[in-house]
Amino acid sequence: MRCRGGGRLVRGVAGRLGRAVGGWLGRAGTGRSIRSDRGSATVWSVGALAVLCVVFGVVLAMGQAAVARHRAAAGADLAALAAADHWTEGTSAACARADRVAAVQGTRLVRCAVVGETSDLTVISGRGLFAAEVRSRAGPPGPPGALELT
Repeated sequence: MRCRGGGRLVRGVAGRLGRAVGGWLGRAGTGRSIRSDRGSATVWSVGALAVLCVVFGVVLAMGQAAVARHRAAAGADLAALAAADHWTEGTSAACARADRVAAVQGTRLVRCAVVGETSDLTVISGRGLFAAEVRSRAGPPGPPGALELT
């Protein structure tokens, strides 16, 4: 008994089944898959963009940490100079002046000590992971020849 259409129904189903199974198994003897590589460039591009975004974020974080470190160093140096300049007014007045200078520089004075004409202080800049703490000293130069190079 023949189907209408001259057996096309049987050949059509067999052809579809062969393509479906061949898509998973590959062509015999060629080592190549019938399945297409269509869209794989999109997946690789999205992966590459994700990696670039992570690298960019790390570079930005390192830059933020460097800026915090430089800001803390500048604030500490200026605050130490201010405290050393006002040592004659007493330790509390010199440290108050250093605190004002540090605040203007966008830093926070953590520790301040004035011994004689020399000020020694610590300043923090930044917050969280990007906080930088810097210690600075300022005072008059030592007597000539006090520093010997060995």
